[in-house]
Amino acid sequence: MQKFTFNSNQLSAANLRSASFQDILLSIWLYRLIRMAIAAIFLWSGLTKIVDTGGFAVIIGAYGLIPETWVMPVAVVLPVLELLAGIGLLLDVAGSLALVTGLLVWFMAILGYGIILGLDVDCGCFGPEEPEAKVFHGLRSAFYRDFLILAGIVYLYVWRYVRTVKPVRWTIFFNANTQKENG
Repeated sequence: MQKFTFNSNQLSAANLRSASFQDILLSIWLYRLIRMAIAAIFLWSGLTKIVDTGGFAVIIGAYGLIPETWVMPVAVVLPVLELLAGIGLLLDVAGSLALVTGLLVWFMAILGYGIILGLDVDCGCFGPEEPEAKVFHGLRSAFYRDFLILAGIVYLYVWRYVRTVKPVRWTIFFNANTQKENG
């Protein structure tokens, strides 16, 4: 019977490895990279939809979730919300991560609805002329991509909680401009 011996040097090496992994996970640079990547996704998505609002309206109508009279207003408002969320997240402004999370969960619910019904439509994620729509003509790949983005969002929330960091408030931007004008 072989006896298990515990070597304190192994414990130290294991602690160093896990500490460096923890340092990487809690790094401000990883937080910024993930935050900026998600912001870029929302900015790109919003911009491509605003460029072709009519085409995006057709995609929204294909899902059959809202009345016909609401399609065009939603096709205008949704990209604006995505742009605001992307800009806010890029600047790490309070409320922007919650807006991104809400939009993404909503998008995933709509994609899930389309998958359950077996719809063969463009997801509309990056406007009507996205390459994914031409290649896959399916909603599953967009749904899986959104899960990856959601994992990044969860990371941002956890990072903020662990590091006890709070995002910037919008009022700081307005107060800075007001002080420049008055000063």
